[in-house]
Amino acid sequence: MTGTSAKALLGGVHVAPSILSADFGRLREQVGEVLAAGAKVIHVDVMDGHFVPPITVGPLAVSALREQVEVAGAMLDVHLMIERPEQKVSDFLAAGAHSITFHQEATPQVAYTAQIVRDAGACVGVALNPATPVDALADAASMNDLALCMTVNPGWGGQRFIATSPAKVARLCALVGESVTVEVDGGIDPTTAPSCRRSGARLFVAGAAIFATADPAEAYRAIAESVKAL
Repeated sequence: MTGTSAKALLGGVHVAPSILSADFGRLREQVGEVLAAGAKVIHVDVMDGHFVPPITVGPLAVSALREQVEVAGAMLDVHLMIERPEQKVSDFLAAGAHSITFHQEATPQVAYTAQIVRDAGACVGVALNPATPVDALADAASMNDLALCMTVNPGWGGQRFIATSPAKVARLCALVGESVTVEVDGGIDPTTAPSCRRSGARLFVAGAAIFATADPAEAYRAIAESVKAL
């Protein structure tokens, strides 16, 4: 998948299952289930133990899923919750990430980091923590394909959705405009996703609400139906 085709995918409304909550002993099997159910975006949460306390996966997880995801006509959306992402983005690009989102709070080099990703032909995303105002992206909006509004504090799956998030999503959508896809991540399920969709979000990351269930495919479809995802 090229950066152009990934950008085209991001123009639609999609639910992105997050492998953070998957059973890693059955990772390819579970990813296969949600791909078969219609998922076109697989979300990979990367945590370094510094920017957020937990440590999760690295480029090897991206490379392990790349072929399976591309064969299904889907993309890998990598979310870096790491300090100084400019030092690591090239590793994830080489592993096969189709989009990379990093945190505005994690680097003083937002434009430089975005350019590394853009030059590699991948889509660029910048994320904001719940306490970071949307105006922090005012000068960087034109660099981005994605703007990620965290709807929980980053670092752990299964947290409760922050009730004020839809209002922040609306402000972020107004700031970045239609050409940038606004993504939400944290506490997303069939009850919380619709309010974010009404506020303008188009990409919905869901981990525990999908993979912590007995039937990830059905759980994926329930969220997709709640936001009329493509």
